[in-house]
Amino acid sequence: MPGNLHSSYFGMKTTAALRDFLDAAVRQYNTPDFIPDDPVSIPHRFSRLQDREIMGFWTATLAWGQRKTIIQSAERLIGLMDGAPFDFVLNHAETERKRFLEFRHRTFQATDTLYFLEFFQNYYRRHVSLEDAFARHLQAGDTSVENALTGFHRGFFDHPWAPERTRKHVATPERGSSCKRLNMFLRWMVRRDTTGVDFGIWKNIQPAQLLIPLDVHVERVARRLGLLQRPQADWKAVLELTENLRAFDPEDPAKYDFALFGLGVLEKEGKYFTAV
Repeated sequence: MPGNLHSSYFGMKTTAALRDFLDAAVRQYNTPDFIPDDPVSIPHRFSRLQDREIMGFWTATLAWGQRKTIIQSAERLIGLMDGAPFDFVLNHAETERKRFLEFRHRTFQATDTLYFLEFFQNYYRRHVSLEDAFARHLQAGDTSVENALTGFHRGFFDHPWAPERTRKHVATPERGSSCKRLNMFLRWMVRRDTTGVDFGIWKNIQPAQLLIPLDVHVERVARRLGLLQRPQADWKAVLELTENLRAFDPEDPAKYDFALFGLGVLEKEGKYFTAV
């Protein structure tokens, strides 16, 4: 690792020092080298917009546990959809869903899988892009994607046989959830820069409106850097952390997800800074 990131931030006293520290971490981790071992590698396998959306959303939904296991589960889904998610979603017959009955990823099971297929097929037969399912709920003056996430959740389960058990896999701010996986998916679709990790293929949601995906690594490092005080890792914690990061870059606060996540993973492996 580059030496300038081996020294601890702890002991630095100024906001500028913390910003510079995190900006250096963003430069280190927000590179193409980040892609192969991360779930974002799954939508990177496709060039078609809808394939990236479907597999991006589904992979993000499965994103808890080891990254290797998440990627393996997403690869199984791709195989079950004959390597062409959008074509399968759009054109498959209901009888073809039988092949998904054995799909499992932790608590995500067959009932959830079949409902995702139902939602995707109904949606893409009426819409070009999944972006509208989020962006149409934004209101003038919204500074975050909160209304987009709330509206998407309501729309996703607006079906006469939407399973109650599947609701735990698609979060909403209305329940106080941190919405980690949805915020990660939106980061993939919306953030745009020259590094090529995030896609930047959605234009009706702005990077400035994105919120930090609050996973365990991000939470731990954010607390130790003094960026997060709220004791619960909930929706209010996401708003607090993102607001503090906006002080460093109001146009692209979600870029610091790379810094906090990267620092947290390396620290867990005993390769990074130690609290003082």
